[in-house]
Amino acid sequence: MQLTYYTDYSLRVLMYLAIQRGRIANISEIAERFGISRNHLVKVVHNLARGGFIKSYRGKGGGIELARDPGQINIGEVVRYTEGPLKPVECFDVERNRCVIASVCGLADVIAEACESFFAILDRCTLADLVKRRERLSKVLAPRPSLN
Repeated sequence: MQLTYYTDYSLRVLMYLAIQRGRIANISEIAERFGISRNHLVKVVHNLARGGFIKSYRGKGGGIELARDPGQINIGEVVRYTEGPLKPVECFDVERNRCVIASVCGLADVIAEACESFFAILDRCTLADLVKRRERLSKVLAPRPSLN
């Protein structure tokens, strides 16, 4: 199973904000620290704000911050929100399923159980768990010195 880049970037944004507690961050700095497209992050941040995971402030001095304490942000909840319903095999998509053995095959049951296990593990984890190494993460994500 592979998560989308969208979910990956969402989790990175949340982790960055968790280690930056107490200050407003901005999309450009996050994009620069992770080396990813600012345009992609604009969409990610908008969605995370709509989902109630972050707060977004417009205008001069604006930026983003977590909407909740990192211990209150469940990783399973974030992944479900960003990924939507998981459909790892064709038979999970009732409208598009063309598999001729879907009605008699046991694969769907096995995959469904695997997905449940996957989310059960994510549901045990909070954002606070992901940033336990806060000092080390801060060093890795510190602004890089200019080469000028």
